[in-house]
Amino acid sequence: MQKLKEKIIPNQKLSPELLDNLNAQFEVAGPDEVLLWAYHTFGSDMTLGTGFGPSGMFLIYRLWELGVEIPIFYLDTNLLFDETYKLKDRIEERYDFEITRVTPELSVDEQAEKYGDELWNKNPNRCCYLRKVRPLRNYLSDKRAWVTGIRRSQSESRRDTQFVEWDPENNVVKINPLASWTGDEVWNYIRSKGLPYNPLHDEGYPSIGCIPCTQPADGKTDDRRTGRWNGSDKTECGIHLPTQQKNGKKNKLTPNNK
Repeated sequence: MQKLKEKIIPNQKLSPELLDNLNAQFEVAGPDEVLLWAYHTFGSDMTLGTGFGPSGMFLIYRLWELGVEIPIFYLDTNLLFDETYKLKDRIEERYDFEITRVTPELSVDEQAEKYGDELWNKNPNRCCYLRKVRPLRNYLSDKRAWVTGIRRSQSESRRDTQFVEWDPENNVVKINPLASWTGDEVWNYIRSKGLPYNPLHDEGYPSIGCIPCTQPADGKTDDRRTGRWNGSDKTECGIHLPTQQKNGKKNKLTPNNK
């Protein structure tokens, strides 16, 4: 593991003006510069969330290469593919660390008893809230920042994603080091480094989430949301919606931001 490089941008108190300046600088920088700035600003109060997609595989590797040690977590809805769980185990063995498992308050059976069977079919937004949005909020309650792998090229709703954003739902700063990258760039890096990835991607799944709400897609895609919640206009589970709804607007921080 390489030694941590010196910080690229000095640690300063965040403000809307600083966010604008940071995002302008990061447009011509790279993911490492974003990660290093974030680590020197938030330290271990920052966490990386991953669904074990291609972007997550890239970010986990870069953190490991840079010597940045922060908590890494995943949202285990108890509805993930076996391939996803196996990939999680491979990652832990390869990099010799443990990935925190964040779970819903209700088991799948308890949810069915309270809300009816297969809530994901009847009310997928409610299901996502119970199994992902609320568990994420609880986990981030003592954090200052979280790193994600979302990219502008993934979907229309993500096209205005910034490198550094304020997440009003979770009251944390949201870091998106790969905001400007394309799917091809991520995959080229994964293949050049021989990084592990979910084998379902080779079977036509561009985006992989819960089993009931994930299907393979026809044709070539740029790791978009194709194949998720087919037959509906839903494209997001909801954990990224608070910042997406602010897209195109000036970055704002709450008066007492962490």
